[in-house]
Amino acid sequence: MAISQDFAPPFKLIAPYFIIGISFFVLSVALLFGIEIENLTNLDTTVIAWVHIFLLGFVMMVIFGAMAQLVPVVLEVGHFGIDLYYIIYPLLFVGTILMACGFQFVPALLPYGGVVVLISLLIFVFETFMSIKKVKKLNLVITSIILANSFLFIGLVFGLVMALGYAGIINVDIHMLLRAHVYLVFIGYVGVTIMGMSMILLPMFWLSHNFSTKSVKYALYFLAFGVTAVVLSSVLKSQKLEYLGYFLTILALFFYFYQIYIIYKKRVRIEKDIYLKSVVAASVSLLVSLITGVVYIFFPSPNLLLAIGWILIFGYVALMIIGHLYKIVPFLVWYERFSPLVGKQKVPMLADMLPKKSANFQFLLSGIGIVTGFVSFILNSNEIFIIGVNFLFIGCLFVLKDLLYMINFKG
Repeated sequence: MAISQDFAPPFKLIAPYFIIGISFFVLSVALLFGIEIENLTNLDTTVIAWVHIFLLGFVMMVIFGAMAQLVPVVLEVGHFGIDLYYIIYPLLFVGTILMACGFQFVPALLPYGGVVVLISLLIFVFETFMSIKKVKKLNLVITSIILANSFLFIGLVFGLVMALGYAGIINVDIHMLLRAHVYLVFIGYVGVTIMGMSMILLPMFWLSHNFSTKSVKYALYFLAFGVTAVVLSSVLKSQKLEYLGYFLTILALFFYFYQIYIIYKKRVRIEKDIYLKSVVAASVSLLVSLITGVVYIFFPSPNLLLAIGWILIFGYVALMIIGHLYKIVPFLVWYERFSPLVGKQKVPMLADMLPKKSANFQFLLSGIGIVTGFVSFILNSNEIFIIGVNFLFIGCLFVLKDLLYMINFKG
């Protein structure tokens, strides 16, 4: 898909999102050294603080940076207010730090951090919806953006109510609201965004053509109903709705997994680069989480639930995001820095901008860390967990190094 020069924002706007995001990723992995998994629960304040650092600081930050570039490409219209993106990342950075410190150390900081994050995300949602308003005809990807941002907005409301409750300002059932909040943000926003954007990025990078998108449409429908069912189950305290939501989510992810397989089979480009390896590994992780999720429904276990969370967070989300960064960043840097010089002087190829050996090394280390971590949760072994974290930490340091190398590439 071509990127119009009129719509493409300057890379100096996008780069901070990627640099801050990967820095938070390194921080989140480093913090795992202080976690003992043998007595871990999903309501542990350390876990809650860590999840917000990972999701807000890494996942949201990188996705927002990518969306600054992709939204005008997908919509084929200019941003409503591209300069708003200069405000979003400082607010999101400060808000994430305040919320993490609030959960871990000083609960009184939570309302302040929550409000700062809320303002940041509301600006993003507002800018996105105002940009969509300029579109004359909706398609699958645009619909996914609308759906994802709607889930994000509702998730923000739940999150703010929980932050106020956690700080003791209001009295709410945090445990019940937590499920809705996590599902809306992680499954609803992140999940739908990855589904929608991958329908643009996977065919573009793999040169796949003439494939059916029925599977991803079903995936989006089932995921939307699944998220809605889980949210309603939290409000109505209905276990039947909760399990219906889980079932629909698993069904949606199976359809999405099949859609990736279809696109992969239709690919023209067969180069086994870091992008292909990352997407395939992420897809395998998704399949493992789905199978494990089915097992969990019939044989519930806290260790199994944590293992599912681990493989989804690091095996699927992290690998999918990092794999795309290895494709997106060189292209954006080349497009801005070198494309105007084509025909005037010798310019580097995209492949020249990618540190292949370093990228493959981090993929190997990260992969070992992810698998080892997954096994550690199944066996409830802190010793195995720390071994996995060591591999993962070295791998993420290489990701940061590679990102800075690609951003600062001069030819």
